Amino acid sequence: MPRTAATARRAPSAFVGVPVALLSSAVFATSGSFGKSLLEMGWSPGAAVAMRLSGAVVILTLPALWSLRGKWHQVRDNWVTIVLFGLFGVAACQLFYFNAVQTLSVGVALLLEYLAPVMIVLWLWVVKRHAPRWLTITGTVVSIAGLLLVLDLGGARVDPVGVLWGVAAAVCLVVYFFITARQNEGLPPLVLASGGMLVGAVVLWIVTLTGIMPLRFTFAEAHLGGASVPWWISLAGMVILSTVIAYVTGIYASRALGSKVASFVSLTEVLFAVVWAWLLLGELPAPIQIGGGLLIVLGVLLVRVDELRDPDFTDESAMVAEAVPAGRPEARVDARA
Repeated sequence: MPRTAATARRAPSAFVGVPVALLSSAVFATSGSFGKSLLEMGWSPGAAVAMRLSGAVVILTLPALWSLRGKWHQVRDNWVTIVLFGLFGVAACQLFYFNAVQTLSVGVALLLEYLAPVMIVLWLWVVKRHAPRWLTITGTVVSIAGLLLVLDLGGARVDPVGVLWGVAAAVCLVVYFFITARQNEGLPPLVLASGGMLVGAVVLWIVTLTGIMPLRFTFAEAHLGGASVPWWISLAGMVILSTVIAYVTGIYASRALGSKVASFVSLTEVLFAVVWAWLLLGELPAPIQIGGGLLIVLGVLLVRVDELRDPDFTDESAMVAEAVPAGRPEARVDARA
């Protein structure tokens, strides 16, 4: 059987996609430590996220404009994708997560958000009639089990409203993976990231300035790695590492690996978050968390091996191409076999 166009395009970049996805997870995971240092100073969550996205827009605008160089049709043809990415993958995902954290422990909220990979597998199964093979099912169970161990939910508290917010964040994370996994040669990752950050920043400034979320800043010293540092060090780390580098590499990785595999690799963010919290905040991981991290890695490997076993596997980014329109018919993904 001939390989699909999406599979043929993905094969050369798949080997690069995994390390890039791990890099994305590693830098994404710094946001918790950098953000917590700002919150402990007195910043409100809305202020931290709004500044995070605004700083990213400032950094990404010039490179994005340079990559366009008069090719403004790339934005015009894909404006729907950019807006959806900014609304769901950037603004709503973070907004819903912080709402969940208000009534849930951080561990439970993060667990709910990272139900996204399971949602993707179930969506492909129920809606697209693509039943997962036993290795994918096993990898799903192993990854979620590892996630439970890493989060160490011993003293967790659960609130029904908070659970709904957490599930909403997971749905937004699913949208993020599907949007970024689309094989769209007409929309460079840098342009998608910059445009999405701009949309997300505008939305978050609206919800904070209108009082939907509190807006509070303080400019004292932050505490990182056992030392006192200026507040802008934490903000710069959150903007450059956990936003600019994280989103750009995350988009590339999703396009290289597909939404399902990329979403499972992203589970390693929880493990990286534990390590960063240890290094920057002095929060030592327990042995049970280390064991959970190993299970997450094992689950990711099982899903990846299952993908590689079938070279004719129809890529899920092609399956969802019609569900995430690019704005104009000629800008949509070529999903032909």
